[in-house]
Amino acid sequence: MLLETERLIISKMTVEYAPFILELLNDPDYIRFIGDKKVKTLKEAEKHIIEKYLENYNNQKIGFYLVSLKKDKTPIGTSGLVDREGLDCHDIGFAYLPKFRGKGYAYEAAKKILDYATNELKLNPIAAITTKDNIKSANLLERLGLKFEKLILIPNDSEELRLFKTQ
Repeated sequence: MLLETERLIISKMTVEYAPFILELLNDPDYIRFIGDKKVKTLKEAEKHIIEKYLENYNNQKIGFYLVSLKKDKTPIGTSGLVDREGLDCHDIGFAYLPKFRGKGYAYEAAKKILDYATNELKLNPIAAITTKDNIKSANLLERLGLKFEKLILIPNDSEELRLFKTQ
């Protein structure tokens, strides 16, 4: 998938972005709201990209994608779709480095991916999950048109999560 918005490029992740992934996965907010992936070295970041990103592209034909600034190709975050165990439809998600939050990038990329998923891939509905205290992500999901449905537990996770879905 290669998508573009006014300010962003959304493309497949490659192992060359291991330094970026290492930084993103160790951001305190990432660990708090998404989870600690236990990726602490560049080698582990490369392995994570291969096992989580590249395998999803090959197995599911979708996944999380690199979001970069169009003007200078700076990687700023990830956004995409996965077929998550415990959900009955595809799940949209996103994560951004702190200095790129609050600038509308997450909305811009997620909107483009959501439009692509519904119009091109014919995926409907689309779900999203957040922790109960992740208010900013919940607000973004609602701006994207997803509505809170209920609290759920997904396999291998003991924390109740908020489930949102497109209508």
